[in-house]
Amino acid sequence: MKAVILAGGLGTRLGEETTIRPKPLVEIGGRPIIWHIMKYYSYFGVNNFVILLGYKGYMIKEFFDNYRRHLYDMKIDFKNNSSSLLKKDENSFEEENWVIELVDTGENTMTGGRLKKAYQYLKDESCFCFTYGDGVSNINIKDEIEFHNKHKKIATVGAVYPPARFGALKIENDNSVSNFIEKPRGDNVYISGGFFVLNNNIFNYLGDDSTVFEQAPLRKLSSNNELMAFRHEGFWQCMDTQRDKSILEEMWNKGNAPWKLWK
Repeated sequence: MKAVILAGGLGTRLGEETTIRPKPLVEIGGRPIIWHIMKYYSYFGVNNFVILLGYKGYMIKEFFDNYRRHLYDMKIDFKNNSSSLLKKDENSFEEENWVIELVDTGENTMTGGRLKKAYQYLKDESCFCFTYGDGVSNINIKDEIEFHNKHKKIATVGAVYPPARFGALKIENDNSVSNFIEKPRGDNVYISGGFFVLNNNIFNYLGDDSTVFEQAPLRKLSSNNELMAFRHEGFWQCMDTQRDKSILEEMWNKGNAPWKLWK
């Protein structure tokens, strides 16, 4: 099975971070967030990736083309015009079992249009995973795929609670506060957290480059009873802003990153 990752947006709310690099290359714990997402899918046995590029997509190509050189020690011998990776012990290399297809989909293409442009790389897949290159979770990908295969609809969306920013007060009629909850999860309303599983028939719902996946396609799927929700009660966090990045960075640095299931 393949996992398709949207990696072409501008990421303007991250400010200076995305003036010099595409959002999926913004780092958490010294590694790009797209690396975290791919490591997570790989934990569940999904090792084939189609990455949909747009803004500064060449930088993502260069990162993966030089993957080992970015992550491992090197020896460069100018005299003999050679270079090699330094392997200190059996555990020093993080060998990935990945096959990556990097697809240019245009800087101004919308999310549904990007997916449509990847059809040639997905036409032989009965179903595939589809997510954003800026969010992490501890959603059980294996269980979601099984859920999707069981209900036999076109689309499954990972339904999550958004993290709340503020504490909640329960106020009685006399204005006394009877309860205080420190940062409850959203408003008890599920939102789309990405982490979709899609059948190949999804391409019948996609139009041209201006198609926004989250608008007409998902509305039509839901009206046709072809969209199912895989409820996830656990951790989910997007990286839209510097504040979000700081939250994820702090979790990683404290060794408390819920999405880090790999060794």
